[in-house]
Amino acid sequence: MERNSLYESGLLRGEFLPEVVAYYFKQWDNYSMPFHAHNQVEIMYVIEGHCNVETEGASLQLKKGDFIILDAEVPHRLLVEKGSPCRMLNIEFRFHERKGVFPSIKNIAEEDPAFARFLKMNSPYLLLKDANEVYPILKSLVLEMDERGKENLLMVHLLLSQLFIRMARLAVETIANEPEHQANMYVKQALMYLHENYDCDIQMKDIAADVNLHPGYLHRIFKKHTGLTVMEYLTSVRMEKAKMLLSETDIPLIEISDYIGINSRQYFSSLFKKHTHQTPVEYRKTAMHKKEFASWEKV
Repeated sequence: MERNSLYESGLLRGEFLPEVVAYYFKQWDNYSMPFHAHNQVEIMYVIEGHCNVETEGASLQLKKGDFIILDAEVPHRLLVEKGSPCRMLNIEFRFHERKGVFPSIKNIAEEDPAFARFLKMNSPYLLLKDANEVYPILKSLVLEMDERGKENLLMVHLLLSQLFIRMARLAVETIANEPEHQANMYVKQALMYLHENYDCDIQMKDIAADVNLHPGYLHRIFKKHTGLTVMEYLTSVRMEKAKMLLSETDIPLIEISDYIGINSRQYFSSLFKKHTHQTPVEYRKTAMHKKEFASWEKV
């Protein structure tokens, strides 16, 4: 027995598993798709560029990091402007009766309240903004299916469970507090960018470009959510990394600044002292003494 809609009540009564029936990466340009519908649920994720997805009642603009969940039998079409390519990942899935010991849709709903709420939204589509939490799961899922096919169903079902929970939490948060949630997503993206690129020469315009926001607006929402400006937060990240490198590695002092994206050793030293009340040399000596003392206590 199969279930096609995400909102069929039978999913919460029986033991059903999701089954991916189609998935593909595709770059679209100058494309106008006719209205059509699938007999399974579809996820359309924008990796690069922008596009429009039209349903019978709405025209929705998607850009990088946006994705739409279309329920089964919902008429829709994709529109991509000429000269503005859009790269997407599409996944289609349905549900079948459980075989094996994998967690069913009902099991997940019983353990995760957000997923239980998600299954009762009964919306023809959900447009959501990802803070790089959903796409890594989607990519891992399709690569797993490409590489191993049906050889490793355990990993596929674990990734599907993770995907459903992550999408459900995002959907619940979005609907509960749409304006605040969207700002929070931008801040999450900015934080991720800072933690992944603190070793580079980062400027405000680089961070704003990564999250597709005006620098001034990003500055305002970032300070509202974190209590710090973007550059204050970046400095705090760099100082924490410097403390770790000084205390836990043998990297020469003159190279530490390069590891955290500060080109001037003199500026790094003064900044470090301002934050820790010690010079880098003093901090490393103190850390070494603490380790020596700890080793003596163990003897």
